[in-house]
Amino acid sequence: MAAQPPCQGGIFPRDMARQQGRNGQPAGWCPACRPPCAGPPSGGTIMLLRVRVTLPDRPGTLGQVARTLGVSGADIVQVVVLERLGGRAVDDFTVVWPGASRVERLLAGLAAIPGVRVDGVWRAIGAPTTTGQDAELLAQVAGNPADGLATLVDAVPGLLAADWSVAAVVPLDWASRTGGGGGDATVAHASWRVPVPAQLPEITPLRARAMTAVDGTHYAIAPFGRAGLVLVVARDHTETLSPAAFHSTEVDRLAQLVRASAVILGDRLDLVGTPPVVAGG
Repeated sequence: MAAQPPCQGGIFPRDMARQQGRNGQPAGWCPACRPPCAGPPSGGTIMLLRVRVTLPDRPGTLGQVARTLGVSGADIVQVVVLERLGGRAVDDFTVVWPGASRVERLLAGLAAIPGVRVDGVWRAIGAPTTTGQDAELLAQVAGNPADGLATLVDAVPGLLAADWSVAAVVPLDWASRTGGGGGDATVAHASWRVPVPAQLPEITPLRARAMTAVDGTHYAIAPFGRAGLVLVVARDHTETLSPAAFHSTEVDRLAQLVRASAVILGDRLDLVGTPPVVAGG
């Protein structure tokens, strides 16, 4: 397994959550980027967690959630609104969480707030998403197209708070196979932390979508529109943490990145060919 790459930026940015009942601690350093001058993190090991919450879209509820997170020991570093519809909102909180504390304490506190539902809690890698990261990634792809696909595959898990991703090649005769599924897709490029062999769902190169496997792994899939190439991003279910499924806004974001990369890379994608690593079904 490759070592965890450093996050981009080092310091988790402050945001609106500091006014919404934070626990008063300063924004934390990413453990991978923490400089010696910053000293050891207080309270021992820390984790960067993503907490997805569905809550009533009314004044005061967001503040209640933020205060509960702070009281539980979480240091909020970012809040992203994924959806506001029909009087409900879906928010992603990125928090620095003391590793010695039990996540159950956080979940119990949130469950006590009327109308609030926790959709998932999982470890995030890298710094929270900031404006311009997608454009910066596409600039890197364009600046070095020879490694453009590998660059995209490596970067996407950090952008979408996922565990790993692969660029998979679906057989040209996928439609004629039993059930019309993607069959034995092969892995052309893989990010760090990808399981070996990569366990992929049945993939069809038709449209971007989210899906969940029987083992609880959540996937987001987006086709490049040529050469049967598909980008697959995954969040693994663990014994202690249960990630949320990919939201439609995350799937749309992935699809936009893939489409833009396909335009940049053009015919290079046709040269990916059939890779030697076969993914398990």
